[in-house]
Amino acid sequence: VHLVESGGGSVQVGGSLRLSCANSGVTYNDYCMAWFRQAPGKEHEVVATIDSDGSITYVDSVKGRFTISRDSEKNTLYLQMNNLKLDDSAMYYCAAGGSDYAYPLSCDARIWDDYNHWGQGTQVTVSS
Repeated sequence: VHLVESGGGSVQVGGSLRLSCANSGVTYNDYCMAWFRQAPGKEHEVVATIDSDGSITYVDSVKGRFTISRDSEKNTLYLQMNNLKLDDSAMYYCAAGGSDYAYPLSCDARIWDDYNHWGQGTQVTVSS
C-alpha cells in the first residue's frame, strides 16, 4: 500500500482547499480510510473517516465545512475543505486501515495507531 497526499498550501481565513490522496494497493471495499491532522505540539487528530461500506464521520469542528470522498476509478481519496479557519492549520495525513486490522474497532473509533498505512503528509496553513 502506498499513499501520497497533495493539495496543501497557504490560504486566508474563509478560503478553500482540496486535498488528494493517491493510493495504490487499497481496495476501498476492504479498507477504512481517514484524514488526520497534526498541529505543532499536538497529537494526531482524526478529521474524517470513510468506512468500507461508505459510511462517513467527521470531527465536530469540521462538520459542515469539510467533505471526505473517494474515487475508486482514480484510486484517490479527497478532502474538500471550505471556510477554513486558523485552527485548521496543520499537517494533514491520509491513512488506510484494513477492515480486519484493529478489529473489532469500527472505522470511526480508530485513532492514529489503529491504521496500518499512512502518507507523508501535506501542509495546510490558514492565515488572517
